[in-house]
Amino acid sequence: MLHVLELPPFVDELPLPELIPAKKHGKLRITMREVHAKVHRDVPPTRLWSYGSGALAPLIEARSHQTLRVEWVNQLPERHFLPVDHSLHGCGREVPEVRACVHLHGGRTPSESDGYPEDWYPSGKSRVCTYPLEQDATALWYHDHAMGLNRLNIYAGLFGMFLLRDEVEDRLNLPSGKYEVPLLLYDRSFTSSGDLLYPQSGDPEHPWVTEFYGDAILINGKIRPFQQVEPRLYRFRVLNASNSRFFQLSLTDHAPFHQIGTDQGLLAAPLKLTSLMIAPAERVDLLIDFSDAAGQQLHLIDGAFQMMEFRVGARTGKPEPQAPLPAMLRTIERIPESQATVTRTITLDELHDRMGAPMLMLLNHKHWHEPVTETPKLNSTEIWEFVNTTEDTHPMHLHLVRFQVLDRRAIDVFAYQNRKGLRFLGAARPAEANEGGWKDVVQCNPGETTRIIARFDGYPGRYLYHCHILEHEANDMMRPYEVMA
Repeated sequence: MLHVLELPPFVDELPLPELIPAKKHGKLRITMREVHAKVHRDVPPTRLWSYGSGALAPLIEARSHQTLRVEWVNQLPERHFLPVDHSLHGCGREVPEVRACVHLHGGRTPSESDGYPEDWYPSGKSRVCTYPLEQDATALWYHDHAMGLNRLNIYAGLFGMFLLRDEVEDRLNLPSGKYEVPLLLYDRSFTSSGDLLYPQSGDPEHPWVTEFYGDAILINGKIRPFQQVEPRLYRFRVLNASNSRFFQLSLTDHAPFHQIGTDQGLLAAPLKLTSLMIAPAERVDLLIDFSDAAGQQLHLIDGAFQMMEFRVGARTGKPEPQAPLPAMLRTIERIPESQATVTRTITLDELHDRMGAPMLMLLNHKHWHEPVTETPKLNSTEIWEFVNTTEDTHPMHLHLVRFQVLDRRAIDVFAYQNRKGLRFLGAARPAEANEGGWKDVVQCNPGETTRIIARFDGYPGRYLYHCHILEHEANDMMRPYEVMA
């Protein structure tokens, strides 16, 4: 195994993805393939799967309300190089070992183009998806969603960022061009020869593991990179693309920064922070001002671990004028709870074996293949309350819709599990300030009920909701739901 902490940090410059401006095309053709790329100066090239020619997938840039069609082409090998668990639902030996299915995460997308897990296709095939993009500007991302395989396919590298623009964002004069930087954060483990290493349970018939935490933190395909920045304001579009890892982000000496957006776009106003927790699949839009750090080195930190180094250039001459930080960003109307016609209670459950080890994860004690139980009507508003009876925080994601976080409330888990109903252990806590905008992933803490409210507008059809800890959704914390016309 590669001992990552023995590698010298900050020797590789931060790579940036190839930018594909969709407005010039109307239709894109993106190919999945096997590549070999260096994750660190002192590590041999690593075999990866990618939507691009290197470790980083292209960054797609599009405009709201301008329909985009993408042909996703599967040219992956026919055999997987990571440990497939054929006992997982939909992952048996009767189907091709390598399958792909692309989901535009956060997209308001018709069901036939959403990347339903059972709509996979094998190597040598492709699928054209249509994205109307009738939604506000935000940072989306695209990733594999093939049934039973996406934890391995994403780990192998099948993910990329997608920036959606609109006129509201344009008018704010936020940092752009080289001053707007995508940061894709994720963790991996490697062998001493540079190969990706993914753990197994020790049971050859059921190698699935409950979670994954690698000892190498990568940003844009490099282990602990550095970036040269100017002493001015930058915008960072941050994505947590990890299978399971949460990041507690801060800067050197807890220097302040501003969060201006979340999963589904801009907040109402900038929020000054010194630290921020980001769960798998969440996105945050950050402004960092390096004006007072000319000639210094600052670090992006996870807890106490330095993940990335910012090398701030010296100030030369009179600084260029910068647009002031806007006091207001976007109008966000709160959905009144009174508009909800249905409240659904969904439990987050773990089943354990005789030795106490988790065997599988479930939603409402139901498996993926059981009949649909959530059937919201098109254009209706519903409240979903997630009752977390486990010891983990689960980042729950709903396809198709954006939502608002209402509140969280501690519960008596023992009483609930023994059919004594929901017993609350305190008052409800409103959503965190940085959850005040539109979301598509919500952190559901252990021993709590987390409530969200959503309008099921867009399109009728079959969608899904699931925990975005990829190991959890694979077995079997993922359920279909259907929007009824």
